[in-house]
Amino acid sequence: MRKQQSLLVLIAVLLLAAIVILVQVPIRLGLDLKGGSQLTIQVQPTEEVPTITSREMEAVLVVVRNRVDGLGVSEPQVQTVGQDRISVQLPGVNDPEQAERVLGGTAQLEFREETKNPEIQVQLRVRQEELLELVQKQEQLEAGGSPEQQQEIREAIAAKEQAIQELNDRLYEKVGLTGKNLEDANVASTPIDGIWSVTIDFDREGGDKFAELTKRIAGTGRRLGIFLDGELISAPGVGAEYAETGITGGGARIDGQFTLERANTLATQLRAGALPVPIEIVENRTVGATLGQDSIRSSIYAGLGGLLLVLAFMVVYYRLPGIIADLSLAIYALLTLGCYALLGVTLTLPGIAGFILSIGMAVDANVLIFERTREELRSGKTLYRSVESGFYRAFSSILDSNVTTLIACLALFWFGAGLVKGFAVTLAIGVGVSMFTAITCSRTLMFYVLTLPDLKKPELFCPNLANN
Repeated sequence: MRKQQSLLVLIAVLLLAAIVILVQVPIRLGLDLKGGSQLTIQVQPTEEVPTITSREMEAVLVVVRNRVDGLGVSEPQVQTVGQDRISVQLPGVNDPEQAERVLGGTAQLEFREETKNPEIQVQLRVRQEELLELVQKQEQLEAGGSPEQQQEIREAIAAKEQAIQELNDRLYEKVGLTGKNLEDANVASTPIDGIWSVTIDFDREGGDKFAELTKRIAGTGRRLGIFLDGELISAPGVGAEYAETGITGGGARIDGQFTLERANTLATQLRAGALPVPIEIVENRTVGATLGQDSIRSSIYAGLGGLLLVLAFMVVYYRLPGIIADLSLAIYALLTLGCYALLGVTLTLPGIAGFILSIGMAVDANVLIFERTREELRSGKTLYRSVESGFYRAFSSILDSNVTTLIACLALFWFGAGLVKGFAVTLAIGVGVSMFTAITCSRTLMFYVLTLPDLKKPELFCPNLANN
């Protein structure tokens, strides 16, 4: 009895936590529900690059993602379509022309020289420390702050980041060395295991400019700023041994204790700025919010209609266990939606379909348990033993069916894209929560009912038992 009471308290705490999360953290909606803009970008081959390979696509993706981040869009989706196209979905962006202006064009890579003005350096360090304090405060508010406080701290962080970007622009002076002078960038190994570097190669003009630039800053403590679309992506220093001639030969190695992943990222960013392939936006359409609202309304009607029919069937057919299953389904729905909000799942129409499908799977688990319990009662066992045996004998079937579903979800998420991934994520979360509610909630409520004399009657669990 004490164990059942402890589990009931745990369930109550989880329900309260789910309700608080749903109130404090609204569920994010995808493009098909919230409305917004969808663009398709075509990567164009040139004489120098007649065939678009995965290497070029990876570089273009970096540029597009950076520019999308600059739009401040929540939960954008940027992914390749085929071999030479990129799909960009921007929920909440109702000005596709603005998005086209930002996403179009060629990436701008620049090599800049750090200024000698110490005042700007001091200001930059102060702003960076202030930003760090704001980020720490944001983490605290996310744990217990109001939505207004969270919004206020996000706006303060955005303003501080903008101020830092402006100081970076003043801190690093342009010297005329840009991505058009960069021929290639690659990852290179070092003698130290796990440490990688990035090699860069310039054309003749770029090599001369690079030698002059590195000669001026070598050994001074000032850095070489590398900017992609106006954002600082790396700031390596230059050793004093290059003070007389600079780094000559048209190439250089950037060492920074890089992991392989970080080195690959930097090399890709550098290639993106020097990529000699233009991009063209071949499709630009707006998904209206009205369509999204209609989709939400229809989905809610369909989900509630199906759910009510399931709840009614469970009560009519399984009697008291059916009522317990309905309570478990209500708990399941709240916990699942709480998980969506807590994990930042972006809910789309396929995601809603996955949620509704997982409700049906949660019912399946209860059906297996109750049918097993009825079989035990008909064989002559006591009510308590029948319930206990019903859960025990049904567990393997429930586990098998849920594991195979999770494997299917993994395959959909791994090989799918966009909305298919949303379906896989919501279904997988639903399956996981349904396991908890079927095995823990339903079991706890069933055994708790058995402690109540007025409800401890076999006929409430198996109608017409006396006739069998």
